[in-house]
Amino acid sequence: MAGRSGIDDIDRRLLEVLLDDGRRSINELATAVNVSRASAYQRLDRLKAEGVLKGFTAVVDEAKLGLPIIVLVLINADQRRWREVRDDLLLLPGLEQLGLTTGAFDFVATVRLAAVEELRDVVLEWLHGIEGIHDTQTVFMLEQHHRRPRFPTATTPRTRPARSQVP
Repeated sequence: MAGRSGIDDIDRRLLEVLLDDGRRSINELATAVNVSRASAYQRLDRLKAEGVLKGFTAVVDEAKLGLPIIVLVLINADQRRWREVRDDLLLLPGLEQLGLTTGAFDFVATVRLAAVEELRDVVLEWLHGIEGIHDTQTVFMLEQHHRRPRFPTATTPRTRPARSQVP
């Protein structure tokens, strides 16, 4: 079942297998999705060429690296200066993610730091030093959970899984 993007169920299964373990060999990938080794190679090359598969990365425990504090910073900015504000926000120390948003705030930033004192400096010196930022709100995350993406296929159930089935 090919969608508008040209990605079919086999491609989606290939991506899910890679999300579980990006170090799998081409033989393991082919076996896992029930295609030939040549087909797995061709599909993987196409997914890379089309920019669907952007790369491979290691997953680390930031807290064990001395970065236990994670906060969401909600930011209101001058609408006429959003591009400049965005470019300045991309330079924030500890920035993990930045999103331009709708609703009550213009940006949401995820920032990870070693100590509350670093957060103080980020908010009071960095953020409030950026021309075009009106105000901010900082929310501490008490726990963080990642859920890897799932790609719907023709056989994916459309109902909510039981709580015990949610990864």
